[in-house]
Amino acid sequence: MPDDETQTPTLNRRETLNRGGAARTPAGPQAPRLPGAAEAPTPWLLRLIAVGLVLAALNLRPAITSLGALLEEVRDGLHMSGSVAGVLTSVPPLCFAVFGVMAPRLARRFGAGAVVCAGMAAIAAGLVIRPYIGSTAGFLAASALALMGIAVSNILMPVIVKRWFPDRVGTMTGLYSMALALGTALAAAVTVPLTSAMGGSWQSGLAVWAVLAALAVLPWIVLVRDRTPAPGTPAPDLSAPGQASRPADAPALRITRSRTAWGLACFFGLQATAAYITMGWMPQIFRDAGVSAGTAGVLLAVTMAMGVPLAFVIPRVAGRLKQQGPIVVVLGLCGLIGYGGLYLAPAAGAWVWAVLLGVANCAFPLALTMIGMRSRTGAGVVRLSAFAQSTGYLLSIPGPLLVGVLYQHSGGWGLPIALMAGLMIPQMVAGVLAGRDRTVEDEC
Repeated sequence: MPDDETQTPTLNRRETLNRGGAARTPAGPQAPRLPGAAEAPTPWLLRLIAVGLVLAALNLRPAITSLGALLEEVRDGLHMSGSVAGVLTSVPPLCFAVFGVMAPRLARRFGAGAVVCAGMAAIAAGLVIRPYIGSTAGFLAASALALMGIAVSNILMPVIVKRWFPDRVGTMTGLYSMALALGTALAAAVTVPLTSAMGGSWQSGLAVWAVLAALAVLPWIVLVRDRTPAPGTPAPDLSAPGQASRPADAPALRITRSRTAWGLACFFGLQATAAYITMGWMPQIFRDAGVSAGTAGVLLAVTMAMGVPLAFVIPRVAGRLKQQGPIVVVLGLCGLIGYGGLYLAPAAGAWVWAVLLGVANCAFPLALTMIGMRSRTGAGVVRLSAFAQSTGYLLSIPGPLLVGVLYQHSGGWGLPIALMAGLMIPQMVAGVLAGRDRTVEDEC
């Protein structure tokens, strides 16, 4: 299979030329175009989009990992049981599944830049509100607001990369995946020290991350009113918001008929299950093993920080392979060894297990890369990204909740860790299926 970074521009240029000037215009007043956005974007605009991608990616996990670092304090402050805390750790994948489905339709209606801008604003608002609302229900609702912003931005990151950087999919995916891992690790590492520096208030320790989200709004303001297609992509039919962007003579892509799409959705869901269990519960596992709160937060940060270099390397390597199955297996084996160590000697080998689980968590940037590689067109990436991520997050909802219930009723971490390890097997199987050298268009 040709490298996706070389085949995409040729295909998309052909689609653009075929359409010529026949693309329909939106009903009602036409949205203003950014200078040069339709045919040849200026270098400053591409740099601005790249900066926006990095800042957005930095904000896609602090709402979750900052909570994981302070979960015990939040539970005490809001009088939560272990089962309710399990519900809280299941909220992220639930929101990603529910709100992620909306992302393609919102992007067609308002433009991808406007949706990401609104998503960053929602993250900032949710992070400011949730620590001070004073009830478990309110905390969950405000968390859902922030997670809604994360959900739509999650879906649109591969879409924006495919549209604006069609010849650099692997590089740009690696860049924002690296930024995502950096934001995840940063929140895990510094939330506890920041909380101590601000007087020990867990409310302040959680709310401070709204500042980073507010900063991320700024680059996307420039793209709020831009609904024109990026170079190398077919123009969207904005007069028919229920239809995906595609060439006029192309048949509708029935994504649910694709085995590759289902394999990718299952792989995405299982890696998300592992990630959210890790982000939500790993600090508590270490704390219950006798590790201090600050060290437990740093261990989670080490796990997340492994994604900083690997999230840049793995997409580039995966983009040059015809099949990504071998990478899937290596990551899965690291997860199995890490969970085995966490079961047998959680405190004694804590740093080793943190590193191994960090390597296993790099299944996320691999999944994002495969989304870009398993479709030949921009329209296909939109549909595949929405399907794989939304379905995957839906599949991941029971995992963190089940861990909380098992922990509550068994009184220890043996059963939860065994569950985490067991889920690595189907994750590897689904990843090998999703990593085969084919595209969803071939199966639909």
